Amino acid sequence: MSKYYVTTSIPYVNAEPHIGFAMELLYADVLARTARARGDEVIYSTGTDEHGGKIAEKAQAEGKNVREYTDQITAKYSELTKVLNVSNNRFIRTTDKGHEQRAAEIWKRLNKDIYKSKYTGWYCTGDEAFFTETEVKANNGICPAHDRPYEKIEEENYFFKLSSYTEDIKQAIISEHFKIVPQTKRNEILSLLEQGLDDISVSRPKDKINWGIAVPGDTTQVMYVWFEALMNYITVLGYPEYEDFKLYWPADVQVIGKDIIRFHAAIWPAMLMSLGLPFPRQLYVHGFVTSDGKKMSKSLRNVIDPFEVVDSFGVDAFRYYMLRHIPSYDDGDFSWAKFNDAYNNELANELGNLAQRSISMAIKYLDGEVINIPPPEHDMSAYQEALSVCRFDRAIDVVWDQIRSLNQYIDQEKPWNVAKTGDKEHLNEILAYILSSLGEIADLLLPFLPDSANRIKQAIGGGKVVVIEGSLFPKKENNATS
Repeated sequence: MSKYYVTTSIPYVNAEPHIGFAMELLYADVLARTARARGDEVIYSTGTDEHGGKIAEKAQAEGKNVREYTDQITAKYSELTKVLNVSNNRFIRTTDKGHEQRAAEIWKRLNKDIYKSKYTGWYCTGDEAFFTETEVKANNGICPAHDRPYEKIEEENYFFKLSSYTEDIKQAIISEHFKIVPQTKRNEILSLLEQGLDDISVSRPKDKINWGIAVPGDTTQVMYVWFEALMNYITVLGYPEYEDFKLYWPADVQVIGKDIIRFHAAIWPAMLMSLGLPFPRQLYVHGFVTSDGKKMSKSLRNVIDPFEVVDSFGVDAFRYYMLRHIPSYDDGDFSWAKFNDAYNNELANELGNLAQRSISMAIKYLDGEVINIPPPEHDMSAYQEALSVCRFDRAIDVVWDQIRSLNQYIDQEKPWNVAKTGDKEHLNEILAYILSSLGEIADLLLPFLPDSANRIKQAIGGGKVVVIEGSLFPKKENNATS
């Protein structure tokens, strides 16, 4: 039996979960469920990034100790995985003792590429990142993302020899030994590598940031949060000695947002090379989600709360919109108008109506006892190819073409008229094809809409067709957003 390992990034817990990370969870979930459906043993890991100055600052602003604050926000991320019916079987926190101990071990093993040096640069606590003189001047000394001045910092830090891995990483990407999709993101990181990578600071003085993992052998320094957080992908497997690590690394797919591509396509591969470990097989980089064409902002009151959408429309309606109507290879937009249109016209009318009338006819005309149901006959290579390169929207398009074709077939064959003729053999033949196709649709939708797909499969797959109780896609009648 094959092993399959998929990860999301681990979001920073300076804020509650947003719709963009909800989408990322769903992408990885589709991959995990697809792998399980073909018989693979799967580890799907997500979690939270909890160290760093920004977290300590946020906790202080809310009048909480930092551990209390991180526990509170992390609980929201954990809850989100359940609300979205995400099938992750690992949830790592960078404050877990196991992660902290293994991060220290990784640091020791990277030691040949780590050195201490003086550093002068511009820093933003909001980003937990340093910026170049050029970037600072271009922004007139104010971080545009956080509306606060950059801090000029001069300190002694540890550095990682990232520069020495530039060419090897570039060749791995070009040869697709380390595959990056979509192509635009592959080109973006290759362009960065063409310019050459600089060595990076990987620690901060403890007297400036004490909420972090201590550097082994130096109690005056803590690991830089972005450097340490990347380690989670192998610490969650029990690196270096646990069997899970030996069986599941390298990851089959790592799913990340486009704003952290440099960390995952340059720094992380260099760390792996330094450890003597293989690259992930594929890095999938997704875009951002806007709201009614604008960046989400509390001041604009256009922030989309994934918990609210699921509460109002059900989890599969949310999953469907995010996986089909947000482009897999580009930025996308959420609007209540588009969402309602997709819900009413595609989910309820096309899929919901197809399932209900197919099942109703089988029960009404043949008492649910349809015989000689043929095996599925459609070519699913386009669906499988789309999933192999994380084109989730295209994969659902393939299934929806099949849904519309089956609806057309029913309208053309008119089983209700055949029933009036009394020709039960021909009627059975028509309904057997309908149920075979509907079952195939349910199988194909299982990674995307697991609740709805399973309800269809249970109704038609038990030897006798039975009614689906209630609506496939129920929504609250008092839903104000509709």
